[in-house]
Amino acid sequence: MTGPGAPGNLQSGHVQSAEVQSVDFHFDVMCPFAYQTSLWMRSVRDHLGLTVNWRFFSLEEVNRVEGKKHPWERDWSYGWSMMRIGALLRRTDMAWLDAWYARAGKALHEDGHKPHDPAVARHLLQEIGLDPALVDAAIADPTTHDEVRAEHQRVLDCGGYGVPTLVFPDGQALFGPVLLHPPTGEAAVRLWQAVTAWLEFPYLFELQRPKTTRHLQAIATSFRPYLEARDWVSINRGEVVQFARPVAKG
Repeated sequence: MTGPGAPGNLQSGHVQSAEVQSVDFHFDVMCPFAYQTSLWMRSVRDHLGLTVNWRFFSLEEVNRVEGKKHPWERDWSYGWSMMRIGALLRRTDMAWLDAWYARAGKALHEDGHKPHDPAVARHLLQEIGLDPALVDAAIADPTTHDEVRAEHQRVLDCGGYGVPTLVFPDGQALFGPVLLHPPTGEAAVRLWQAVTAWLEFPYLFELQRPKTTRHLQAIATSFRPYLEARDWVSINRGEVVQFARPVAKG
């Protein structure tokens, strides 16, 4: 993170929520928490007229085991390839990437489909009124690798390690908010105000709610479509993520 103030002092950067007119939202289509946060982000955008720039970050790369191929060394690589499609779409219009992330995210995280399958990806593009051949065009274009790698590296350079990561015009970066059941409407705006309040304090690093068993069960229930559709093991900072089984109702 960057910002005014001296190390060791919680000095104010004097950034107010109302001053923030745009934000870069780094995501990986594969991440269920990033998808939840993106729903909240869209609600904030719709209410405040905020400009949201969708950017990339690769969970496959950051969690890559030594000796395994980098995602850009593979012919097709799950979230990386979906972001390459997004990179090509964004060259024409950010709205195309916005629509692609919304549809591919819903397919994976709500519907339990596999947008990381090339055939499914083509079908989803057609659903949002775009040419399904753009899947193959994106994969055939090596410069789409470059765009995803550059934005992935940007997050690493500011000390980030995952998604969602928000990067603000003054250079500050925040990881999160990590949400389940994202708020909408006025509640979404209140959360945005709480998040951007952190920009006033560039040496405020962490505030976290511990997850109880009840929380973990709620997460597993909400993420069930994703868990059933994924073709990978979920990893967080080198550790395999185990999702609690939902409590049976009856």
